[in-house]
Amino acid sequence: MRKNSHKNSRINSEVQRELSHIISHEIKDPRINSMTSVVDCIVAPDLKTCKVYISVLGDEESSEKTMQGLNSASGYIRKQLAQTLNLRNTPEINFILDRSIQYGVEMSKKIEEITADLHEEQEETDNE
Repeated sequence: MRKNSHKNSRINSEVQRELSHIISHEIKDPRINSMTSVVDCIVAPDLKTCKVYISVLGDEESSEKTMQGLNSASGYIRKQLAQTLNLRNTPEINFILDRSIQYGVEMSKKIEEITADLHEEQEETDNE
C-alpha cells in the first residue's frame, strides 16, 4: 500500500474518528482533560503503528497529565479500537502532543501587539 493511497487516508480518518470518540466518551481517567482533541492520525502502511497528534486546551501541567493518562490507557484504547474497527492489525498507538494551536494563538497575540505599536507610532507621527 502506498503511503498516500486512498485506502490509507480512509483508514487514517476512520482511526482518528474512533480515537476521538474513545478518548472523549469512554475513558474515565481524571488526568485526561475534557478539552482534549485528536488533531491528526497517521497509520503506517503496514498497520503496525499509529502516530496520534493530541491537542489539549489548558496549561502545561494539564497537557502533561493528559499525556500521562493517555499513555497509561493506550492498551485499553487499542483494545477498544480493535473492537470497533475491522482491520487486519490493530496499530500500536503513539501519542504526540501537538502544540500548533497554542503556537498559533501566541503568534496572533504577538502580531496584534506589533500592529498596535505601529498604529500608536503612526498616530504620534501624525500629531507632530
